[in-house]
Amino acid sequence: MTTQTLDRSPSAAEDSAPGTPLVTGLGVAAPNGLGTERWWAATLRGESGIRPVQRFDAAQYPAKLAGEVPGFDPAEHVSSRLLPQTDHMTRLALAAAAEALTDAGIDARELPDFSAGVVTAASAGGFEFGQRELQALWSKGGQHVSAYQSFAWFYAVNTGQISIRHGLRGPSGVLVTEQAGGLDAVAQARRQLRKGVPVLLAGGVDSALCPWGWAAHLAGGELSTVADPDRAYLPFSADADGHVVGEGGALLVLEDAAGARARGASGYGTVAGYAATFDPPPGTGAPRLRAAAELALADAGLSAADVDVVFADAAGRRDADRAEAEALAGLFGPRGVPVTAPKTMTGRLAAGGASLDLAAALLALRDQVIPPTINVTRPADDCPVDLVTGQARPASLRTALVLARGRGGFNAAIVVRAAG
Repeated sequence: MTTQTLDRSPSAAEDSAPGTPLVTGLGVAAPNGLGTERWWAATLRGESGIRPVQRFDAAQYPAKLAGEVPGFDPAEHVSSRLLPQTDHMTRLALAAAAEALTDAGIDARELPDFSAGVVTAASAGGFEFGQRELQALWSKGGQHVSAYQSFAWFYAVNTGQISIRHGLRGPSGVLVTEQAGGLDAVAQARRQLRKGVPVLLAGGVDSALCPWGWAAHLAGGELSTVADPDRAYLPFSADADGHVVGEGGALLVLEDAAGARARGASGYGTVAGYAATFDPPPGTGAPRLRAAAELALADAGLSAADVDVVFADAAGRRDADRAEAEALAGLFGPRGVPVTAPKTMTGRLAAGGASLDLAAALLALRDQVIPPTINVTRPADDCPVDLVTGQARPASLRTALVLARGRGGFNAAIVVRAAG
């Protein structure tokens, strides 16, 4: 559902122009912190949420680590009526949505009808709910399968449940582009803002940490089987051997900048540029991540020299890491811009990963600091990137580039600029 876009975004000097997307609210559920500020503080401290799987017995599987959201009590975030209707993924999304809207100071039910919408990204839908109901079908028969299975598994369910709960009756949708989805959803929200919709909630929250989902992750052949949480996910390292899967993500409130500032909202930053590209079939051409970055910068009216930090996709596989490092070196020069991958603290979150990186980029601009890439001492010689390792790095930041690659050849890039 992603499309390559070349339409122009307003430059920094035009941040108050009609249709300019200002991010005014953030909501986060992440393996190293539930809630935006808790997660961000842990991220700056370099605290990891990757540990042995707790949600099911993973002893029989070759991969035994995951990033699970800690301290999440569904009853604190979801009504008793909704609990039997929702998968764990949707409950996390509902918590993140409520936080983002509260952070933005918006009660959507007080807005005119159809003036606020929601666009989410998903990779597979409610896998854990689906597994439970399939087990009931196999072991007890069809009369024991919940009627809620008809929608609880669906990849669009987060959009639907958030829309119903908060009365977001404006233009809405869902993107299915795996890890790139969180950026693609925000880009779709930007398109709706340009059409005159005042408020959009967008991003991705995902989870498939159950035996059925685990089998799918393993079948992809990209999971690390290293048992040590500090050595399992090492993007850009010579020791990279795959990634660790996680759950969670982030949802962002986007508003027309002029309208938001008229009501007194300052915001975290503006979405200045976006682009998406597709890789050719394997063996038929070069990856097109660099092209996505170049097009996003062109969309923002900026050059590579304007970028102060890159939030990398960071696949954690030697071939994919080399390809991303080559793309960055080609665009910025070898070690030409600080690069970071805070997802080393969470694992790769499927559709939730890129929107969490986008939230990190906006908070980095706010606090003038680059979060670290943990566990990687130095990048491999064939990955010539200025990787921020060890601890957070203070920096003068105005513009950030966020990159994401999804399974199947999806590439996405978003440029965000500091508010004001």
